[in-house]
Amino acid sequence: MLREEEKTQISGATYMAGATFLCAWLSTISESFAACSCLSLTLFILGDAAAALAGKSIGRIRIGKKTLEGAIACFLLCMVLAYWVFPILPDFLEKWGGAFYLWQAACVAAMISLLELFPVQTGKVRWNDNLYVPVVVTLIAAVIR
Repeated sequence: MLREEEKTQISGATYMAGATFLCAWLSTISESFAACSCLSLTLFILGDAAAALAGKSIGRIRIGKKTLEGAIACFLLCMVLAYWVFPILPDFLEKWGGAFYLWQAACVAAMISLLELFPVQTGKVRWNDNLYVPVVVTLIAAVIR
């Protein structure tokens, strides 16, 4: 199940474990940060999987090593989960700090999709999106809530 480059490097799961640790650390700030962390980690894990499945199966329009179709699948799944599933989870809205609006769901879904589609690179180092996307989206969600 490893990608070719993961056979000789650290796998995406290792980076995801690091992101989970960082988001758990951020969630100690407040209950609303905990809600933001849970939201961003869950949406990224499922959205990233949707992007990979759609990109590999129906992806035609390439953007670097990713596909536009994968990014759209990521966005749509994140939107559905953020707007229709998370608000009905027990205590989510209470921990979030009130109502969860459509524009907030769209912002979180768009940030996950865009950050997943366009990898961050500093110099010659290309950062693994499994590490930084959940952390960045947690911080963005905390700002827009």
